[in-house]
Amino acid sequence: MKRRTIFPLFWRIFLSIWLAMAVTVVVSNLATRMLLDREREAIERQAGLRDLAEEAIKIRESGDRGGAWRFLRSEGERIELHLILIEQDDNEDRLPSFIRDRMKSGWYPQKPAVLDVGDGYRLVAWPRMDGAGWLDPKFFRAIELGLAFVMISLACWWIARRVSRPLLHMETTAQAIARGNNTLRVSDRVTKRRDEVGQLATAFNAMTEQLCSLLERQKHLLRDISHDLRTPLTRQRIAIELASEGAVDGDLIASILRQNQRLEAMTSQILTLYRVTEEGADIPREAVQPVVIINNVLQDAADYAEHQRVDCRLMVRPECRNVSVLGDQGLLQRAFDNIVQNALDHTSPGHAIHIAVDKLGGNLVVAVEDEGAGVPEEMLPHLFEPFYRADKSRGGKGWGLGLAIARDIVSAHDGEIRAENGPSGGLRVTVSLPIFTDVL
Repeated sequence: MKRRTIFPLFWRIFLSIWLAMAVTVVVSNLATRMLLDREREAIERQAGLRDLAEEAIKIRESGDRGGAWRFLRSEGERIELHLILIEQDDNEDRLPSFIRDRMKSGWYPQKPAVLDVGDGYRLVAWPRMDGAGWLDPKFFRAIELGLAFVMISLACWWIARRVSRPLLHMETTAQAIARGNNTLRVSDRVTKRRDEVGQLATAFNAMTEQLCSLLERQKHLLRDISHDLRTPLTRQRIAIELASEGAVDGDLIASILRQNQRLEAMTSQILTLYRVTEEGADIPREAVQPVVIINNVLQDAADYAEHQRVDCRLMVRPECRNVSVLGDQGLLQRAFDNIVQNALDHTSPGHAIHIAVDKLGGNLVVAVEDEGAGVPEEMLPHLFEPFYRADKSRGGKGWGLGLAIARDIVSAHDGEIRAENGPSGGLRVTVSLPIFTDVL
């Protein structure tokens, strides 16, 4: 499966807020500039402003410069504007410095309006700060703050919604699953997100699949244990009833012993599984030789193999004979015994199982391959699950605990175990254990 590119949620939130702030600044400035331009245009279009300028020019050209200034001042107070008449070739030194700065700036609040009134004169007009009906800096500041509040609020709402909706969806799904609807999963719309939320949703679905699988296997476990215990118990009850009636014979006692042995074997398998699961890597360890362990396993299985008419063939490379691993000899023997027993159970009479011991890097590799019917590919990942039995393909002998116990034992020894169909069509179980000592 191709790994998707992840865009972390932290950077999504950071960039979203940063972009919201940047857009807020740009939009607020654009809005402010638009309002100022419209205000300036309104000043320039104000009725009678050009007539006032022409009247002031007449007074000035008559030689009364002070009279023109007083005229524009009085008229400006009336219409709430500052009015100054200057000649076009003036260097504008007569204007206040803050007005000159505003006229030369390309971007400045309250920029003055300049009207060309003919005869080489210009009329400069700007609103009085306390004049009613005109915009002042406080108004523009309120506009900017208002836009900033709206934009940031929208950005935060979008971010909160984007983060909370999938989490709410996962919460609702989890509650529905807890109520018993095991078919529900987090939707693909959430799992395909390329951030931590998408990863969480994917992990949630995987966890749910695993839990549902465990629940399903638990149901099968109860059914299988009930079935496997009922049969020997029923036979024991019948045998005990017959024994209580005085009809005791050797065959009856042998039947009782067989049922006891079967119950004891099943109980021993379950206890071993739970022991290894609980102890894990804390099992006692010492240097042991796997080749010796495998020979012991084959000796113990010789009678059963002869009864099954199955040949056991062991091939050990010379450099592997004295190799040691660090672990518990009893548990390792149980693991290899379960693997060999599984191969014997599923090999037809007249065929053989093949055991090969080799070295690969720093590991000792033991491969056990039978000449049975093999296992369908879709069942291979489940072979090491407790109480899983590939009944349709391999006969369904035992309780489905042997390979599960072998997996946990190998894992507790820092090794690996895998199953695959070999070239001959049978199942091949390969165990890899780290080498402790290597003596030729």
